[in-house]
Amino acid sequence: VQLQASGGGLVQPGGSLRLSCAARGSIFGINVMDWHRQAPGKERELVARVIGFPDGDSTIYAESVKGRFTISRDNKNTVHLQMNSLKPEDTAVHYCAARYRATGKYDYWGQGTQVTVSS
Repeated sequence: VQLQASGGGLVQPGGSLRLSCAARGSIFGINVMDWHRQAPGKERELVARVIGFPDGDSTIYAESVKGRFTISRDNKNTVHLQMNSLKPEDTAVHYCAARYRATGKYDYWGQGTQVTVSS
């Protein structure tokens, strides 16, 4: 299974971006799909999580993005992160990740996609 992340770019403060993470290969049984991010000089952090296969009916968000970001799962193989009201502090490399178990290490990571929020 490979995770392919896309949708990053440069946007002005207050703008929006939509990230996508497409899974290539069977992800039957994947229970958790996340977006993480890592800013320069900082540790990687969880941004948003969608839980449940195949419908992803439960979500979790970092406090810093609540009300601005929305994670969703469609077609069972793709997870999106809609990011609105972007702030300069959202600037980071964003990664998607997936695992079969509810907790523990991740089974798959995607390559990062850069999000830059700047005027």
